[in-house]
Amino acid sequence: MASITYDKACCVYPGADKLAVDSLDLDINDGEFVVLVGPSGSGKSTALRMLAGLEDIDSGQIRIGGDNMVGVAPKDRDIAMVFQNYALYPNKTVGENMGFALKMRGVSTEERTKKVADAAKLLDLTDFLDRKPAKLSGGQRQRVAMGRAIVREPQVFCMDEPLSNLDAKLRVQTRTQIAALQRRLGTTTVYVTHDQVEAMTMGDRVAVLKHGVLQQFSTPTELYDRPVNAFVAGFIGSPGMNLFTAPVTDGQISISGSVIHVDEESKAALRNSGISSVIVGIRPEHLELSDEGRGLAADVALLEELGSETYVYASVADQSIRNLDGEPMILVARSHERAPAKRGDGVRLHQSDRAVHLFHPESGERLV
Repeated sequence: MASITYDKACCVYPGADKLAVDSLDLDINDGEFVVLVGPSGSGKSTALRMLAGLEDIDSGQIRIGGDNMVGVAPKDRDIAMVFQNYALYPNKTVGENMGFALKMRGVSTEERTKKVADAAKLLDLTDFLDRKPAKLSGGQRQRVAMGRAIVREPQVFCMDEPLSNLDAKLRVQTRTQIAALQRRLGTTTVYVTHDQVEAMTMGDRVAVLKHGVLQQFSTPTELYDRPVNAFVAGFIGSPGMNLFTAPVTDGQISISGSVIHVDEESKAALRNSGISSVIVGIRPEHLELSDEGRGLAADVALLEELGSETYVYASVADQSIRNLDGEPMILVARSHERAPAKRGDGVRLHQSDRAVHLFHPESGERLV
């Protein structure tokens, strides 16, 4: 096991005019489970491949256990990789797949058999050691790929979207198993996903990337409660945060005659910034359907019934209120009532007494 440091690490692909990974700085503790998350093209997989030695580090450094990995061959980094597509040998049994890397190292048959048996017990694969991959389910194949990594007892696990090929229910089950297994083994793990729910539920800390640039590296709770910019605010959370631009007058934000309540610190920040408009962020759980005639007028466009709660998607009646893409605003509110309204109904959305997030209208950076 070892700590990992990305020190202004950069990677650029031949012919590209932008860096795939741009001056990435990360300090990952020994035994920590860190998730790299972001949309397609954010550089998360490239950053992982740089760590594994599958992509060159064009400038900066990546250190594992204090040792600089620039120029070090992948086989000499003591890293085990788990891929999206399992990469199992179809002509070998589960046991042979799991022990193949040890066999190539010259590990004795007796020791190899013991390591494979121990890993199979951890992963509930003992009854499948003599089967070929074709006779396994997708979840079982992914566990075999995990077992192949575990038997090597590496310093670091690198996992590149290992659950992408699984169905929704199996993904939830398997991500729980992977997170529990990592905590049991205590091996430093870097995990890549585009699924922010997966990132939030698995990682000790999460690094959010956009266009190769690190946006925020923090705990899941900190990312949710205090996103550093509008991009992180909109990316983290499901459904995403409601984000729209609103005018500022004397430290107050008012839209369609409805005042958005902010604390005194936020009011002072608005006055001191001198800005005439601000990006407002309100999470769906902090919007309520009001039956008192107060709040923002909207028309119900869609209802998402989830059993324990309902998400109401409502088109704002005031067409001057736009989202960050300049399109008419659709606000999302969470209700614990079942069917709190019908599609086409006129409703009013009222901000609860919970947090409002404010971001600079040009830079998108958090104000307070």
